[in-house]
Amino acid sequence: MPVKIRLQRHGKKGKPFYWVVAADSRAKRDGRFLEKIGTYNPNTNPATIDLNVDKAVAWLQNGAQPTDTARAILSYKGALLKNHLAGGVRKGALTQEQADAKFTAWLEEKAGKVAGKTEGLAKAQEEAKAKALEAEKAVNEARIAANAPATDSEDAAAENGADSEE
Repeated sequence: MPVKIRLQRHGKKGKPFYWVVAADSRAKRDGRFLEKIGTYNPNTNPATIDLNVDKAVAWLQNGAQPTDTARAILSYKGALLKNHLAGGVRKGALTQEQADAKFTAWLEEKAGKVAGKTEGLAKAQEEAKAKALEAEKAVNEARIAANAPATDSEDAAAENGADSEE
């Protein structure tokens, strides 16, 4: 039975939410699956991915083929790297401790990158809010300035009219 690791769509129209599943390749997209491996929510920035890496590696070692999008997700979360390191351990190229150390180092580096992107997005959002506030203040000051001369000229005209009557 050919097994694929693929996405199964859930969520409502326009708001997709996916399950990452191991399924028979002959099954329907949203049909029967063998095991749920994780979830993927592309609606957030950055996208939220919850993946059981050990289950994914087990399926990869059993011969499951990921689809293109699933491969990108597995790569992003490190399942493909862990599978690669496990192959090196089986061949005797490195020990299990070395493989675990490499994987944890990679995870820490990846977490730093994701945190940096999240901070950058938050900072950009704050800057956009500050710019919008400054623009709104400028518009309000322009409105006040436009209304102030009109009342001053009306007051001046009223004073001139009062002077001419005397």
